Amino acid sequence: MDGNRRWAEARGLPVALGHKAGAEAVRRTIEACVQQGVGWLTLFAFSSENWLRPADEVKALTGLLRLYLRSEVATFAKEGIRLRVIGDRARFGTETVREIDQAEAVTAGGTRLNLNVALSYGARAEIVAAAQAIAAAAREGRLDPDAIDEASFARHLFTADMPDPDLIIRTSGEQRLSNFLLWQAAYAEFVFQDVLWPDYGAEHLARALRDFGRRERRFGARTG
Repeated sequence: MDGNRRWAEARGLPVALGHKAGAEAVRRTIEACVQQGVGWLTLFAFSSENWLRPADEVKALTGLLRLYLRSEVATFAKEGIRLRVIGDRARFGTETVREIDQAEAVTAGGTRLNLNVALSYGARAEIVAAAQAIAAAAREGRLDPDAIDEASFARHLFTADMPDPDLIIRTSGEQRLSNFLLWQAAYAEFVFQDVLWPDYGAEHLARALRDFGRRERRFGARTG
């Protein structure tokens, strides 16, 4: 979800207001996914690299994340939206971790939309952590190294038991993965849209889904 800062700067507004407008775009996009029948949505809300931003911006952004959790969880539960957070949540502190755990528990019964929010997430760190866990299990005799395959490796990722993404949408004109779901995106389709994230809405999502629907997905195999 790119472009919050640029959106605010173009309007002479504080960056924090750009992130606030971005949160409204999150709400619109979630509603649009429910209406379109999308079963899984993963939002890259805060990367592991975002901790390197100016301290006041990090404070504003993490504060907004906590506020969003508190204000939206009841709606998620009511609307059948299951929330899960992937990433190094411990970096946000005990209070925020407790709120995340509570939000996940309250929404655990949702079946209309599986909403994953990537917080303090970095795909390289995720892969390294999975490799470390596998190495520790092998060292302790709980895992046969010869039995390691793609499926067993994937079970050690944050996204264990979740489907790989079919479509990745990148906003604001950027055309790179930026350390997002590197393992899981092996056969994902990509749509790049020039719109800044705070301006994102149902029409942009619908356009991306139409584009995706025209694609022929071969997963590395030949057809015909």
